[in-house]
Amino acid sequence: MYVIIAPIQIKDGAKEQVLEALVPNARAAVETEPGCLRFDVIQDAGDENRVWVYEIYVDEDAFNHHTQTAHYLKAIETIGPNRADGGLTGAARGSVNVWPPDAEWK
Repeated sequence: MYVIIAPIQIKDGAKEQVLEALVPNARAAVETEPGCLRFDVIQDAGDENRVWVYEIYVDEDAFNHHTQTAHYLKAIETIGPNRADGGLTGAARGSVNVWPPDAEWK
């Protein structure tokens, strides 16, 4: 498994625009990419301009494939300029899961 846990700090006034790009990207990843097992978008409890993404791929190649898809590239065009902190800064980019074991994922 290849796990991404990353904050996205959004510029003031751009949250709706970012979510309108991010959510369809997450949905498309889960629905059309066999290597994407999960893609959650989570609102930070303490900062209205911060969301977290939690993504699980079968392996790093599946994640790299995701970054080449049309839905990802379209989302990045909107998200990139509206980030308050620049590029992807994962708290756990490339981590591996401990539990449940890989064989128990559906």
